[in-house]
Amino acid sequence: MTTAPSGRGGQAAPAKRETFSSRKLFILSAIGSAVGLGNIWRFPYVAYDNGGGAFLIPYLVALLCAGIPLLFLDYSVGHRGRGSAPLSYRRLSRAAEPLGWWQVLICFVIAVYYAAIIAWAAMYAWFSITKAWGDDAGAFFDSYLKTAPADEIGLSFDFVSGVFFPMLAVWIVTIVIMVAGVNKGISRANAIFLPLLVVMFVILVIQAVLLPGAMEGLNAFFTPNWEALRNPGVWAAAFGHIFFSLSVAFGIMVTYSSYLKRKTDLTGSGMVVAFANSGFEILAGIGVFAALGFMAVASGQAVSDVAGGGIGLAFVAFPTIVSEAPFGAILGVLFFGSLVFAGLTSLISILEVIVAAFQDKLGWSRKGATLIVTIPVALISMVLFPTTTGLYLLDTSDAFVNQFGILACALVTVIVLSAGLTALPKLQRHLNRTSSLKMGTGWRILVGGIAPVALGYMLINEIQTKSTESYSGYPTWFNGVFGWGMAGALIVGAILLSLIPWSDKSKLKDPEYDEFDAALSAEEAAEAAQEVKK
Repeated sequence: MTTAPSGRGGQAAPAKRETFSSRKLFILSAIGSAVGLGNIWRFPYVAYDNGGGAFLIPYLVALLCAGIPLLFLDYSVGHRGRGSAPLSYRRLSRAAEPLGWWQVLICFVIAVYYAAIIAWAAMYAWFSITKAWGDDAGAFFDSYLKTAPADEIGLSFDFVSGVFFPMLAVWIVTIVIMVAGVNKGISRANAIFLPLLVVMFVILVIQAVLLPGAMEGLNAFFTPNWEALRNPGVWAAAFGHIFFSLSVAFGIMVTYSSYLKRKTDLTGSGMVVAFANSGFEILAGIGVFAALGFMAVASGQAVSDVAGGGIGLAFVAFPTIVSEAPFGAILGVLFFGSLVFAGLTSLISILEVIVAAFQDKLGWSRKGATLIVTIPVALISMVLFPTTTGLYLLDTSDAFVNQFGILACALVTVIVLSAGLTALPKLQRHLNRTSSLKMGTGWRILVGGIAPVALGYMLINEIQTKSTESYSGYPTWFNGVFGWGMAGALIVGAILLSLIPWSDKSKLKDPEYDEFDAALSAEEAAEAAQEVKK
């Protein structure tokens, strides 16, 4: 961004903050962030493994009681603060700034490895055309990544060219989009990628449900196991999935909502984003389990024997389906192409959290901040992950930072905002100023009471699980450095970053409501003038 004279001692005033040109583009971008790889490869298996059709009950409860209330919390913090995650939290209280930097650093770690998965998906879309994996998709995946043997787990710099060059392409595309800015880059990319993703996935689902044996998979997916509802772990799985699925406490929704115009309907937009995300997840479940039903019938196995989640589903089970299904090449291109588009929209949102934070803190221009942030992130990514030990490092980072780290960050955030700063009434008033769906005392109870209990339960389980056994059987030192060590280092880093002086201390003032009203009136007047010109 360029700067202009402020008229006060010749100092420069920052350029006007970018905003989404329309609510529709914000909603598309927010849905693009929420709809990521986890919707496609995680939700179907989580639902199947936790009661099948009966899981939809705790899923809906978690969505209404935790997911949407926390989404509204992020929206209110970002829209009220009119800044990146660190700046928006800082405008609430100086003590809250480290929360924003904690979220920024979590996004940094995720961005570093997320590009690798997108690169794998891009290559597998190409491999689908010739079914390059042959008869053993599992062995091919290890061969493609040139994965080091289990007894050589560590940090290697033996590069795998088949991963490096696709990752380079992913980073080039992403950086170009980020440099273009909020409207010309992020909005346009989501306006293209998200509709393409939906169209491709709908075609994939139609093709999958027409496969022989598809009904076996759908029956396994939707048949309810009502006994599962008595298991607290099933409810915890529902809350955990909703929490990660909606991108809350990542800093993403705080940052995106800060680009909204003053009079945007925050709660109405949030409801659209939340239910669109859930609708896509159910669609993904139908497509994935229809395909798994075909695979089970073709191999003479039960659906339970072939069902799985995560990387195993995407890069082992689905290639096997592609090899055996009629028009399998098309199925593969659609599936892996969907992973690419879902991954790109999420990666863009993750990087925007980091870019916006340093842009605000250090007063950099948009292009300067983007290049200074994204190029080093890309270089670190391409040094660590297109290697023979990249898969092990990715797995550990995801487990300790994306799962354990975010749970801890979210729990601390809701406790600080609700009990420490008693900021919920203030944020509730802000939500209600321009929103169609008004929040009352119930919202504060859900955010300050139900959410901390659910997050605390999940966090304790994560700590117990990761403390009592070596994660994935990896060496203790490996989990200690890249798991526990990384998660702890982010907290220290967040505190240190919050101690760096702001380039413009005037922006730290907490936005007053008279300023909000004045800005809202000016925005309405400007829009009215534009209508007159038209």
